[in-house]
Amino acid sequence: MITTILAFIVVFGILVFVHEFGHFIAAKKSGIMVREFSIGMGPKIFFYRHNHTTYTIRILPLGGYVRMAGLADNETQQLEPGTPVTLEFNDKDEVTLINTSQKKRNINGLPLEVSDIDLQKGLWIEGYQDNNEDVKRFNVNHDALMIESDGTTVQIAPEDVQFQNAPVLKKMITNFAGIFNNVLLAIVAFSLLSFLQGGVVSTQNKVNTASGHSVARDAGIKNGDKIIKVDNVKTDNWNELSSAIQSKPNTNVVLTVERNNQTHIIKLKTDSQESNGKKYGLIGIENTLDTSFGAKLLSGFTRTWDMTRSLYSQLAYMISGHFSLNDLGGPVAIYANTTKATKLGMAGIVYFIGFLSINLAIMNLIPIPVLDGGKILMNIIEAIRRKPTSEKVETVVTLIGFAIIVVLMLLVTINDIQRYFLH
Repeated sequence: MITTILAFIVVFGILVFVHEFGHFIAAKKSGIMVREFSIGMGPKIFFYRHNHTTYTIRILPLGGYVRMAGLADNETQQLEPGTPVTLEFNDKDEVTLINTSQKKRNINGLPLEVSDIDLQKGLWIEGYQDNNEDVKRFNVNHDALMIESDGTTVQIAPEDVQFQNAPVLKKMITNFAGIFNNVLLAIVAFSLLSFLQGGVVSTQNKVNTASGHSVARDAGIKNGDKIIKVDNVKTDNWNELSSAIQSKPNTNVVLTVERNNQTHIIKLKTDSQESNGKKYGLIGIENTLDTSFGAKLLSGFTRTWDMTRSLYSQLAYMISGHFSLNDLGGPVAIYANTTKATKLGMAGIVYFIGFLSINLAIMNLIPIPVLDGGKILMNIIEAIRRKPTSEKVETVVTLIGFAIIVVLMLLVTINDIQRYFLH
């Protein structure tokens, strides 16, 4: 149980961290201020500021998030009238720190009761000082800091560094970067898996004889032989070869074998094995393992591509009217399958990370608002219209998308609990 929980935290954490790190890097390169990059969720246990960004470690080690300027920042951009704050100034009498926290009071700061504030355009703060009825206005430095109510120090976000004011291409790149990072993680994971397994299972029709009883070995098949025909029907790869053999249980077959550039004819009778009430032929062969460095490295790309095609086929099948909640999985399903992955050791966990990462990338490409795919679609519409979508329309669309995701996740979670724990 403890091993599974730890593995789940590691797997889930890596997936979300890598995804959010993509957004973080792209935003930084695009001139969009990242106010906070958090590892974990919940109450903070440590934070460090560098280059306009606050790096936070939070108590729940499940993923993290990127807090870009202008997105979900209303709680710190607009302080409610009557909020008590403490101000600090530079030698130009500009506010350099707005302290809203009761936990970190500075006795040398100027106390103020906020009446109005503009930290985006005008960069000023107004309020009452020492119970004085006169409102005083103070200019705020462009790079001023704010201590939030929980004690976290972040930078204010003037409009020139906000996400929504960035060029549309940079917004699109920033939205796509999380997906890109998940694809990259899948490639790395599948390549690493090949190194852990000692090689890549070949898709060619070159074979090795299986250990133990092997009809093929008894008939004269040797390791490294290529079976190019079964009963005079060409077999160009492993899938065609295995399908041809499986379709002939307890049957006399003629194999055309290529060995050292010479062709041999080998006759044998297949064995049979029953599965789900159906018999399948077998002759005791297995596909070869390519142990070259290049093959191991390239396998990350080929496996990711093959899995991507498979996932898109499944999505198309679901969209065509064959939708089932059993085809989807949430955190409960991830946890349940983590148990299976841990039993396979490091190779099982690495494969699971690659599998989940490419799944996360594909799902995020779906054009539903609040998902990256929906945001990219809005960027494309903005590029075509040559002006941003109105804030009201964007808010409504986002809320609709959020409601769809919440309802879907609720249904998927209930279904996962029934599938994995109540069956």
